Parts: sequence; C-alpha cells; structure tokens
Amino acid sequence: MTTAAPGAQALAYEWIKFRSVRSTVWTTAATAVLPVLGAVFVATTGSLQSDDTVLGGSLTLSVVAQMLAAVVGALVVTGEYSSGTIRTTFAARPRRATVLAAKAALVAGVMYVLALASCTLAYLVGDALLPEGRYAQGEPLPALFGIAASFAVAAVLGLAVGTLVRHSAGAVTTVIGLLLLPSLFGPLFGDAERWIAGLSSTAALEKLTQTSDAAADAVGSLGPWPSLLLVAAYTTVLTLGALVLLRRRDV
Repeated sequence: MTTAAPGAQALAYEWIKFRSVRSTVWTTAATAVLPVLGAVFVATTGSLQSDDTVLGGSLTLSVVAQMLAAVVGALVVTGEYSSGTIRTTFAARPRRATVLAAKAALVAGVMYVLALASCTLAYLVGDALLPEGRYAQGEPLPALFGIAASFAVAAVLGLAVGTLVRHSAGAVTTVIGLLLLPSLFGPLFGDAERWIAGLSSTAALEKLTQTSDAAADAVGSLGPWPSLLLVAAYTTVLTLGALVLLRRRDV
C-alpha cells in the first residue's frame, strides 16, 4: 500500500477546504463568469471604441475578474484565520511551508484554468457578436496564456497578502490597492514610470488584452510580457516574506 506524498496530501486537503467555503466558491464562480458577461455587454451595446481590438473589447471586464481572483487568494487563508481552523491545519500539517505551497499551487492552478477557459470563451463570444471587419482582431495567441497566468499571479499575490494581514477586509483592501496603485501613481515618477506602472498586475493584463486603454501614460511603456514577469517576481518575493513571517508566528 502506497502513501501519497505530503505535498499531494496537503494539496488534496486544501482542495476540500476550498470547495467547502461558500464565499470562496462564489467569488471563484464570479471570476469565471465576468469576462463572458463583459463580452456580451460590449457587443450588444455597441460600446467598443473604434480603435480597440476584438480581444481587448471582449475582455473588458477581465480587470475586475482579475481583482476577484486576488480576493479568492486572500480568502483562502484569511477565512481560516477568521474561523480559527488555521490552528487545526497547522496541527495536522506542522510544516507550514508545505501548507502555504499547497495553497499557492491550488489557487494558481484553479485560477489559471478558469481564466484560460473563461477569457477564451469571452473572446469567441465577442468575435461572434461584434460586426465582422469593423475592429482589429488583436492577437489572441499567445496572449490568452499570458492573461490566464496574470490571474494565477494575482491569486498568489492575494494569498501572500492574506498570510501577512490575516484579516479578510484588510487583506482584500490591501491587495486591490497593490493591483491598482502602481498604475495610478506611475506617471508621478518621471523616467521610472514605465517600471512603476509595470508593477501593476492589472496593467500587465490590459497590455496582454491589447485594449486601447493600455496607453503608455496609464500603464507604463514596459511590454506586456516583461510587465507580467515583473509582477510575478515581486509576488514571489512577497510570498517568501509571508512564509518567513508565518514560521515566526505562533499561528
């Protein structure tokens, strides 16, 4: 008889908890549905700008959906702190690095798969409903894979913030601020603006969707893939910092 590896067991336990909490399930469902609803809304209302792309217009609500992905990441850990079940989790799995790694793998994997499916469907819906030939098509590949990755990164960022803050409202507010503030304050930093604005996960997403809103003065002039890598890099650093603090706390 073989026993599953500790990492696989931890991941299985996290999956059970993930699908057992209604707030997490409903927020995840909203994350998946929003891009498609946005594509239908833009196409039926004719609100797409003439200089936009089919891909960008179809994924109009992907930024909001990405914020919800970050919220899901935060709730995965803050929900346990608020209910007190985090003590049971650490009693059953004393290696806290394994617990955090399992949570990160779970939220990243779930959000990547859901975002790839949802955003692809949103693009196909928008392409079918928008007038043919009126708008530039955009380049959906490989952009859709990067878009899905940006959702995964946002979810892990939310997890890291949730681990640091340990309070749902505070974690949600903080992670949304991290998603938005670099783009808002980037223009104030002169030549460094392309890097500051590029720190925003939402900016990387807008560049990947090739929307007309992704102007350099708003989201920085850094390219979409370098911007995504920059966000992934500081998310990794923040997650490692959260792990260090998690090990030092009693709970």
